[in-house]
Amino acid sequence: MEQVKISFPDGAVREYDNGVTTEDIAASISPGLKKKAVAGKVNGNVVDLLLPITDDAAVEIVTLDSKEGLEVYRHSTAHLMAQALKRLYPEIKLGIGPVIENGFYYDVDLANPLKPEDLPAIEKEMKKIINENIKIERKVVSREEALRIYEEIGDHLKLELIRELPEGEEISIYEQGEFFDLCRGPHLPATGKIKAFKLMSIAGAYWRGNSDNQMLQRIYGTAFPKQGELDEYLHFIEEAQKRDHRKLGKELQLFMFSEESPGMPFYLPKGQVVRTELEDFSRELQRNAGYDEVRTPFMMNQRLWEQSGHWDHYHENMYFSEVDNTKFAMKPMNCPGHMLIFKNELHSYRDLPIRMAEFGQVHRHELSGALNGMIRVRTFCQDDAHIFVTPNQIESEIKEVFKLVDKIYTTFGFEYSVELSTRPENSMGDDRLWDQAEDALRNVLEDLQLPYQLNEGDGAFYGPKIDFHIKDALKRSHQCATIQVDFQMPEKFDLTYVDENNNKVNPVVIHRAIYGSIDRFFGILVEHFAGAFPTWLAPVQVEVIAVNDVHLDYAKQVKAKLQEAGVRVHIDTRNEKLGYKIREAQMQKTPYILVLGDKEIEESTVNVRKYGEQNSEAVGLETFIFNLKEEIATRKNNLA
Repeated sequence: MEQVKISFPDGAVREYDNGVTTEDIAASISPGLKKKAVAGKVNGNVVDLLLPITDDAAVEIVTLDSKEGLEVYRHSTAHLMAQALKRLYPEIKLGIGPVIENGFYYDVDLANPLKPEDLPAIEKEMKKIINENIKIERKVVSREEALRIYEEIGDHLKLELIRELPEGEEISIYEQGEFFDLCRGPHLPATGKIKAFKLMSIAGAYWRGNSDNQMLQRIYGTAFPKQGELDEYLHFIEEAQKRDHRKLGKELQLFMFSEESPGMPFYLPKGQVVRTELEDFSRELQRNAGYDEVRTPFMMNQRLWEQSGHWDHYHENMYFSEVDNTKFAMKPMNCPGHMLIFKNELHSYRDLPIRMAEFGQVHRHELSGALNGMIRVRTFCQDDAHIFVTPNQIESEIKEVFKLVDKIYTTFGFEYSVELSTRPENSMGDDRLWDQAEDALRNVLEDLQLPYQLNEGDGAFYGPKIDFHIKDALKRSHQCATIQVDFQMPEKFDLTYVDENNNKVNPVVIHRAIYGSIDRFFGILVEHFAGAFPTWLAPVQVEVIAVNDVHLDYAKQVKAKLQEAGVRVHIDTRNEKLGYKIREAQMQKTPYILVLGDKEIEESTVNVRKYGEQNSEAVGLETFIFNLKEEIATRKNNLA
């Protein structure tokens, strides 16, 4: 029989009989690998384990501990769910069932709406199909045959998909028992390979995401190779729901939203305290690092945005107005305003670097469906800065920004990772300047010995960038800080400084944000701390509770002394039971509760209950104030 040469990732080459499958190859390596294999990767394409290989090829064995293997597993679980639905609801029509992050979904057309109470019965049928261990087989069909199959069962959704496939494209149907589905694959070899899954929720979804199409029902699910992994994920979801910033924001009276201004947050008094502390922390560090704070108008002439390049690259996300027959735009970014400030006076090379910072409110039009509490809004505050430098100052200034980023993120207990993004397709400017900017960023990362991920073509339209991804308490990743090197905008705005040879030359601009969006960072912090902010950030740092009315005078004295020390303190004077008042303060996640009665008055002490701890202790008032002031001044992190 004719042989084919199979190349392996380690460079080894072996010969096999023509028509060998990935499963055969895995078995030839070891019985254990055959058992773990769920698919193959042939010349870079993931394929079914049982697909014959008829030409020389590079082959990898795909197992469940890989991203590709998990996607095959979850896609097969989506088909498993579809088969169960077909058994329970024979009249159902199937749309599409892709893999998504952490799971899968299937869009279906069913006359009667499914309810959450229906999910256990669907899961029960899925488990039955798993126990049947039905073989999953791929069948290639002609366009005509595919149309005939779906015309016979009257499935208009699949017919639409088939008719839109390009001419000459291979069409495959996957069969498992009585069930079949139009699908490219690949899939597991049998239903018995599926071990742990959970159907999560039901939602409405327009067919193919188009609001002009019919509304379908979307069933979400997740699947993992092991029950323990599924249990861990479900616990994570439960914990994430408890920490949802939208829920906690309402309970803790931090912020609100209104239909009168969709996607635009209203800061309530307690929320404004947190935001002010975030700004003051950053201001303090920026002042020490040599930044000057500025403020630019919310609205500027449209021609400014055409000049900056934002019009060509971003105008569909901007808000516009017309005043005195002149077109204006709400700023989506602060950079053009800072360019105008730099241009306002003549600069020498001796003046550089010039570090210009702003807590600038920006407006960006987001689709209503994309809005998500504080995480995705239509107006937000950027902790923006632009550093105007000479070419030989680029790398040293970026290193200083790294120090600033590290100081802020470690204060909140965030671990972070770094990505370098290079020139995108819609970039402006010449290759030489782009290469110079990318080299500067790469040199800094290598000098600091920081591991980084390279994102080819994902830079801003005016320059390459370094992005920072923080990990919260649930190990979720959020992109926040960014550093961007820009040779383009100084040229567009004709920005110059006088160099040592008395020539006028363009500066280089480093764009920098650390929180990114303060509003989004606020939302991340709420979830990171589960609403229990460290004392320095907490809206109310101390709650004072008198045991009875006779103890109120002492409670007021304690409050006054705390206020004199700069502590944010509240006294509960309501005519309620002591236990109720303590529970209320705990529900508000107040860092410290002071309960004051006869003993505390007699000994000039306070009975201290710290949030999250079971026991209380008596402490001298002056000692408590001293320790509290130190905790606040050092910005101690309660997750550290």
